[in-house]
Amino acid sequence: MDTISYTQQVLKEHLLTSTYKQLTETEAKYKMESIKATLKLLLKENQNLLSKSEWNYFQRSLQQQHRLPIFYGLPKVHKTPVSLRPVVSGINSLLAIFSNWVDYKLKSLLPNLKSFVKDSAEIIKDLKTLSIPGEALLFSTDATSMYTNIDTTLGVKSIQQFLSDNSDKLPPNFPTDLLLQILTIIMENNVFSFASTYWIQLSGTAMGMPAACTYAMLSFGQYKQSEILTEFKPNLFYYKRYIDDILGIWIPSHNEGEKTWEQFTQKLNNWGKLKWTTQYPSTRVQFLDLDIKLDNGKISMETYQKSMNLYLYIPPSSAHPPSCLKGLMCGELRRYWLPNTQENFQKMVLSFIQRLQDRGHTLQNLIPLFNQAAAILDNNTYSVTPNSPDGPDTLYIHWQFHPNGLQRSDIRLAYNKTLQPYLPYNNMRVAISRPKNLRDILAKTALKLPENANINELINTAKRDHLQGI
Repeated sequence: MDTISYTQQVLKEHLLTSTYKQLTETEAKYKMESIKATLKLLLKENQNLLSKSEWNYFQRSLQQQHRLPIFYGLPKVHKTPVSLRPVVSGINSLLAIFSNWVDYKLKSLLPNLKSFVKDSAEIIKDLKTLSIPGEALLFSTDATSMYTNIDTTLGVKSIQQFLSDNSDKLPPNFPTDLLLQILTIIMENNVFSFASTYWIQLSGTAMGMPAACTYAMLSFGQYKQSEILTEFKPNLFYYKRYIDDILGIWIPSHNEGEKTWEQFTQKLNNWGKLKWTTQYPSTRVQFLDLDIKLDNGKISMETYQKSMNLYLYIPPSSAHPPSCLKGLMCGELRRYWLPNTQENFQKMVLSFIQRLQDRGHTLQNLIPLFNQAAAILDNNTYSVTPNSPDGPDTLYIHWQFHPNGLQRSDIRLAYNKTLQPYLPYNNMRVAISRPKNLRDILAKTALKLPENANINELINTAKRDHLQGI
């Protein structure tokens, strides 16, 4: 896409709608300075509610240089005509610091949602243990633009009610009021830039903030838990939700089956502006990466792969740590192993090998990694066990990876031979990051217009086109 056409499309489809409002540079900077002062004051007044590590996190983070979030659009190439998915990059921004903390606090409460599901592996485990009535049917539903359609006042109020309903399950001294105040500030003050202009999001979940996903899950989850699951308990034999996708097993009512289903879908769409597209109950649905079938109470599953999937796996020439390819293979084999029959599993693995070869990998290099992944599956070491928390006796070393540079094993060996006897650490973790790649250099998030282009003229043109119905 050429820059001018892309800019005009971003303006018409997103920024010049009722969801956003343009600010001057002065207004944007003043707003962010005011928010920073408010947040600092909140921290100072509530320091006694924060752990030492939380307080240190905020103090260190606030000393850093913060950038304003940046708006951009991702082309939906499978749509005709091509439309843009709105994205806000909030990395290294002021509100991202506080949003990370909110996300950390709220994530610990997700298991209190009865419908919460972590991934498809949990779905598989559930379905394999259910004794399903013969008349049961499957259904799925997904939200329409979930984040932008959650009203902030309604969403924060829902989180508040969730915390109140689960007060007996909260950790001691949980900072409920502080969390709600910070959450409200984050959701109401999402200021960002686009091509040297400044904007604020007026409605919906603040895009680009780390807590957005957890906030969306909990806010609607509270409504679902208190209203939907209670009212339709006789019909909802099984009900799980992953962000904006729902999987359920429906038991039709003997007398008013059609009417009850309509009441359920209406109730689902009765929470603010958020609407759901619901598949009528049937014997087959696709949910996450699963193709699920139900035949007279018996469940069968296999891995579902979209026809548009390009399978752009890491090529062998890429300067990624070797652990990335190994992790990919272990993860994919597990994903294929859990839901599929042995015959389907073999077909999936053969296709996976062929796709890796198409990306440039050789069987000679792949076979040892496949054998390691298979051994892990055979030993059943894929059971998820929480990692033991690192204490103050853990040394962290951050290292930028280079295929011809120092490796993790080199760093550990050097440490053991030199510093280990003299430092008070029993454990060491080497965190590997990647250097900048070509995409980072050539396709930056911040948009730079051609020299002969003027963003204000483009905005005025887009506004005129909108008024004329173009």
